[in-house]
Amino acid sequence: MRVVIQRVREASVTIEGKINGQIGNGLLILFGVEDADGMEDMEWLVKKIVAMRIFDDEAGVMNRSVMDVDGEALVVSQFTLFASTKKGNRPSWFRAAKHEHSVPLYEAFVKKLSEAMGKPVPTGEFGADMKVALINDGPVTIIMDTKNKE
Repeated sequence: MRVVIQRVREASVTIEGKINGQIGNGLLILFGVEDADGMEDMEWLVKKIVAMRIFDDEAGVMNRSVMDVDGEALVVSQFTLFASTKKGNRPSWFRAAKHEHSVPLYEAFVKKLSEAMGKPVPTGEFGADMKVALINDGPVTIIMDTKNKE
């Protein structure tokens, strides 16, 4: 699994002109799955994300987690995180998992993240044409890949 996490002041995802999910202060999480991913990858990501200290404390040092600041999370599926750009100028998506593998992991990730945070986690819609808007805070952008845990 690969995620791009952005610390935001606010974020939203719109589908066909209607806001599907939105948050205030917190994390926008772009989420991608490849065939080699499983439930253990999803659980590792949730634990890391909720504990990651990327919010400022009173001294302006990134020393607080999303939990510490009572922040929110918005999760948007994004298969393009597994783009291969080695050949030519048009990316290939061969590493991105098919729907039958990625949808259950995406749904489990959202559910587990919601449980860990103790609040609902709004989302986009898997496979939909989505418009994502955000005000990046910092900017702080973290890229994580479960194949690089060490």
